[in-house]
Amino acid sequence: MNKRTACALVLTCLTLPVLAQTQPEPAPAAPPAAVPVQQAAGEAAPETVAAQILVSGKRPGPGLWKVSKGEHVMWVFGLYSPLPHKMEWDAGRVERLVAQSQEVLTPPGVSVGTDSFFGTLAALPSMIGMKKNPDGATLHEMLPADVYVRWQALKSKYIGNDDDVERYRPLFAADELMEAGLKKTGLAKSYEVRKQIEKIAKKNDVKLTNASVHIAIDNPRRALKEFKQSQIEDTACFVKTLERFESDIDAMRARGNAWANGNIAEIRNLDYAEREDACNSAVFNGSFARNNPQMQDLPERRRAAWLKAVDSALEKNKATFAMLAMSDILGPKSYLSLLQEKGYTVESPK
Repeated sequence: MNKRTACALVLTCLTLPVLAQTQPEPAPAAPPAAVPVQQAAGEAAPETVAAQILVSGKRPGPGLWKVSKGEHVMWVFGLYSPLPHKMEWDAGRVERLVAQSQEVLTPPGVSVGTDSFFGTLAALPSMIGMKKNPDGATLHEMLPADVYVRWQALKSKYIGNDDDVERYRPLFAADELMEAGLKKTGLAKSYEVRKQIEKIAKKNDVKLTNASVHIAIDNPRRALKEFKQSQIEDTACFVKTLERFESDIDAMRARGNAWANGNIAEIRNLDYAEREDACNSAVFNGSFARNNPQMQDLPERRRAAWLKAVDSALEKNKATFAMLAMSDILGPKSYLSLLQEKGYTVESPK
């Protein structure tokens, strides 16, 4: 096993599903008043694509937001997941803008790992059983009776006969359901768009800046042991995941179609499930996070790290390209509104 593989394993296991999402699912979207959608006079309202029919083939994706300070410009591209599985993103427009830029900023995020190769290898045996409840409890024992009945129905529909998942922590069982459910409904967690943009940057020798907060783990074996024994209040996260597949499938499809077709107006007008907030709360309020100072205030530190990278890029570059999750663009805590408050000019895509 090489160093990169070992480090990736620790990163995957130590970074809980919620923190690992660099393209988080949007929170309820209230468009920031300061960043309005502009529609030309006489222009017809965008056509709504039927939620039940997923788009396929090459699609343009959304337009880009323009952030400027004097003659210095930053183009912001909105990432979204899940997307239609059979859709292929047409990157032509983005490729031109990236090639003209001096720097590309990754989305805000949190990475967890260790700087020690041998420390990483030592932790590998401890990963066994990490997803399971610390006391060997089953979901039937941990969940309220009515919630477990709902889980059984959805598990049978999307996952099938998998007894192992019955001993998972609700947080990880929810993630298994999300993966299986999206696949069955023609959607997929989509990180390919981000990967494609990073490849374009490397191809054009454009500086790629990681704007994430990095948490170094000095003793990964001990950290894994602590996590296995920790308590996580993740029932709310689990319930929100059930709700996604009980009532939100058409909305998920509509959002995926809207992103693929570049329909910003439709993306703004859709309601979003509150799964992200519930799952984030499970992580940040758990005993493992409370007992580790490096895990404190991560949402605020994540936001501050990205904004700092933006300040630096717009100060030194004539042109910058940046990626943000749609939830960080259109959600109630819009990063672009924060940039406006700092004096930057922000223009929405037409």
